[in-house]
Amino acid sequence: MKKILLIFGAAAMTVIAASCNQTQNVTPAQTAAQDSIAVAGSIVYFNMDKVMEGYDMANDLNSVFETKTSGIQAEIDRRGKKLEKDAADFQNKVDKNLLTSSVAQVQYQKLQEQQQSYQQYVVAKQQEMAEEQQVMMNQIANAISEFVQEYNAEHQYALILATAGNILSTPVVTGDPKLDITDQLLEGLNAAYIKTKESSKK
Repeated sequence: MKKILLIFGAAAMTVIAASCNQTQNVTPAQTAAQDSIAVAGSIVYFNMDKVMEGYDMANDLNSVFETKTSGIQAEIDRRGKKLEKDAADFQNKVDKNLLTSSVAQVQYQKLQEQQQSYQQYVVAKQQEMAEEQQVMMNQIANAISEFVQEYNAEHQYALILATAGNILSTPVVTGDPKLDITDQLLEGLNAAYIKTKESSKK
């Protein structure tokens, strides 16, 4: 999940922050069994790193993404090794004068085309995976944001802030642990995700 956490970054903080004025008409969320002792109107916070590490949806999507990435990388490696082998075989024949000039020219041109095709394939797959990763992160951010809005419709906090490990990218440097709602959010997020998965199977 480390790659995911780095990409999620500071931009997510502004997406997740929620005020009570923005949540008056939202349906109450599936909340945790134990609420934070912070009262309505409080400014509370949660740890984004911990949420991302413990959120089942994030882990499931990341697992699928990593499996697909591994498969694509394996194919890139296979094509790259084949190209290297073909180039080495060609050079060996040239060094031993086993090819006429005309045949060598044709094979050299073919190798150039193979190399160009390989480079285009790599770039295309890198772009494809970057786009899929961005979509995945948007899905996770959207799910967290929607849940926080619902959660706050019930609890009516004045402000919910997201904190992370990097002090340069978080609005919360330190805070009273009593105002930390991370565990409540994480439990509620996972409960909501389980319901979503169960309903999708029907």
